Amino acid sequence: FGPTNRGIALLDSTVFVAAPDARLVALDARSGAVRWIAPVADNALGYAMTGAPLAFDGMVVVGVSGAEAGIRGFVDAYDARTGERRWRFHTIPTPGEPGSESWGGESWKTGGGSTWVTGSYDPALGLLYWGVGNPGPLFNGDDRPGDNLYTCSLLALDAKTGALRWHFQYTPHDTHDWDAAQIPVLFEGRVRGTARKLVSMANRNGFYYVLDRVTGEFISGTPYIRQTWAEGLDATGRPILRPDTDPTTEGTDVIPNLHGASNWYSPAYSPRTGLFYVAARQMGSRYYKYPASYTPGRFLLGGGESEFGGDSAQGAVKALDPVTGRERWSFPLFSPPWAGLLATGG
Repeated sequence: FGPTNRGIALLDSTVFVAAPDARLVALDARSGAVRWIAPVADNALGYAMTGAPLAFDGMVVVGVSGAEAGIRGFVDAYDARTGERRWRFHTIPTPGEPGSESWGGESWKTGGGSTWVTGSYDPALGLLYWGVGNPGPLFNGDDRPGDNLYTCSLLALDAKTGALRWHFQYTPHDTHDWDAAQIPVLFEGRVRGTARKLVSMANRNGFYYVLDRVTGEFISGTPYIRQTWAEGLDATGRPILRPDTDPTTEGTDVIPNLHGASNWYSPAYSPRTGLFYVAARQMGSRYYKYPASYTPGRFLLGGGESEFGGDSAQGAVKALDPVTGRERWSFPLFSPPWAGLLATGG
């Protein structure tokens, strides 16, 4: 994996860096001296870390990259002072654990589910909200029948223990690399006249979702780009699939492309305007599949894609009603964006 870094965390007088070789490093903020190094995972097996840690309340929390290599993803919490691991939550359950029934055979062993984008923290509820990436193999789901929990999901974890409070899966049995590794935005809104604590995500699959962040209840889901893989969402938020949208050996045309309607970069929310802002990508791909076999540390793709380029690839900055997802305005861009947004006073 490329030496990508999406930021650092600062807590008291310590800087925390998630290194590409899957080590968590604590540095003295004044001198740069190494305070401790925690080996998080085995880089030789495809584990890497590319996101910014999240530091709070004496802990530092990190996720891992590597679903493209058939890892078994997790979220870790470490003692900010000593580097000792406090807890780990695996995003792919082992047989007998809740969610394991969503994996066929031994496919869970290379199930993916990386956690490479920084989550969000609600100190009042004591909950962490963390997005989970794609299953493996990416484009060929034949050998992993089922919904493949907890890939392409949002997890609500007890910040002190790592215990799962609730989950919501955006894209069951994903075969298009539509990670749920976008930024979970926490806000307060009114749903049918009642004040609710909410969490929203402009998902890579083309839908904007709103959940109750206490219970995980599905509130709303609305497409924010033109998409071709689902007729819509049912009353629980589960997608109503259109036929013949999985990758094939000949290729299947689907919108959005594998980079999605949005990606890792940040959306924005303004409590002043009461609007959610997202840099949206309007772009499709032809998705292919082929047989996949696992080799430790190598890509486990099971296919690929060819992007639709030219004038069909567009973008926009969109302002959405944060509770309903209804579009308030849209500013067109000449190409699909690859950068985040910041909402200021104006």
